[in-house]
Amino acid sequence: MHEGSYCTYITASRSHTLYIGVAGDLKKRVFQHKWNEHDGFTARYNCDRLVWFERQQDVQRAIAREKELKSWRHSKKIALIESFNPTWSDLSRDWYDCEPSDYRRSLDRMNS
Repeated sequence: MHEGSYCTYITASRSHTLYIGVAGDLKKRVFQHKWNEHDGFTARYNCDRLVWFERQQDVQRAIAREKELKSWRHSKKIALIESFNPTWSDLSRDWYDCEPSDYRRSLDRMNS
């Protein structure tokens, strides 16, 4: 993403617990969610899969969209995600050399 681009995004857990946020560097922010670099909601509920995002040129618009989405009922958020990503695929799956789940499985095999 280039300078001046902001994203409103949704990450989800496997049980469809949702987190809505805004980022200037979406790739970096999703990485932080995946690796639980900050204590908080996404770490507690394992919201580590990017399931939806939308780019904005203006940070104020991105924040306004975040607030709008947070005010929606859960069912409407689900419908938004499924209109864009019907299988709930992790849209960031190919962004990184290693996924935390792959890394943990590798460690488990080494320790067995």
